[in-house]
Amino acid sequence: MRVIIAGCGRVGSTLGAHLVTEGHDVRLIDRQPRARELLPSGFSGQFHAGNGYSRSVLEAAGIAHADAFVAVTSGDNSNIVSARTAKETYRVPIVLARVHDPRRAAIYRELGIPTIADVRWTVHQIHQMLLHRHLTPELTFGNGETLLVRSELPAYLTGRRLTEFDVDGEIRVVEVTRGGRSLVPAHSTPAEPGDLVTFAVAATALGRLRGFLDRELGT
Repeated sequence: MRVIIAGCGRVGSTLGAHLVTEGHDVRLIDRQPRARELLPSGFSGQFHAGNGYSRSVLEAAGIAHADAFVAVTSGDNSNIVSARTAKETYRVPIVLARVHDPRRAAIYRELGIPTIADVRWTVHQIHQMLLHRHLTPELTFGNGETLLVRSELPAYLTGRRLTEFDVDGEIRVVEVTRGGRSLVPAHSTPAEPGDLVTFAVAATALGRLRGFLDRELGT
């Protein structure tokens, strides 16, 4: 996966180094050339000096073929502009942004850009959201410990009660959109073909939810 990260501070450099060790193609952008010094020696990814919202810099970093874009600079305005550019101009499939001021989170949501709060485990949360990218984050609570994610249920689950997918303290079905209409499932509500289900899930349980859905799909 090619991941472009705008911002090579503590979060960006740590995330980039982590993704590189997993074999991903990582390109970091920072307006301060010295920011590359935060990267570990032998870092196999790329570093580009410049603004994360500059089209020439983004194109030099290979955004035309990027699978994901992460905006983690120190400024919310820069993150909003660069994330919008990646999403709307270059149609990058996965776009995530760090938000320092919680009051700005609504702006990102209106743009369809999942946000990560400025907390000490931001790197872990971003990594989880990139890894489990088929689970679309809709909203975060607190400091991001709990997420609302949506996923279309695989056909193999048709007929199963939606409450069977709950895992105490980790995963809970809170809503299902069926035929364009939303409903809160009752205990006996069965899954139907095409159901789009909203899960409340602990950030640490995303892997468990993904594994369950993938296993049901036979992947």
